[in-house]
Amino acid sequence: QVQLVESGGGLVQAGGSLRLSCAASGRAFSWYFMGWFRQAPGKEREFVGAIASSGSSTYDADSVKGRFTISRDNAKNTVYLQMNSLKPEDTAVYYCAAHLGDYRPRFYDKEWYDYWGQGTQVTVSA
Repeated sequence: QVQLVESGGGLVQAGGSLRLSCAASGRAFSWYFMGWFRQAPGKEREFVGAIASSGSSTYDADSVKGRFTISRDNAKNTVYLQMNSLKPEDTAVYYCAAHLGDYRPRFYDKEWYDYWGQGTQVTVSA
């Protein structure tokens, strides 16, 4: 089992940057495929990005491609989401999620993930 805690959210102007962190506690963080999702008011939770357990592969949603970068440090049990060139439409609660193993990853599917953090609010002003 793994517990996830996000941090780094806040209020930023359009064009600005934020880096979100997701700290994991529990066993064998390096075995987990990690994802970032976001949910805006009145909308479904949507995929943002994901990273394989070793960090060898990353995946991004089209809406954030070229602006957001996901990375991880397995020695620190932490996954990051670097967000640049933020837009007002990026405003949402951001969640990290974990799935044990990399086999046939359905990284875009929120139902595939086993564990979730509590979320951190990101607000981008125009």
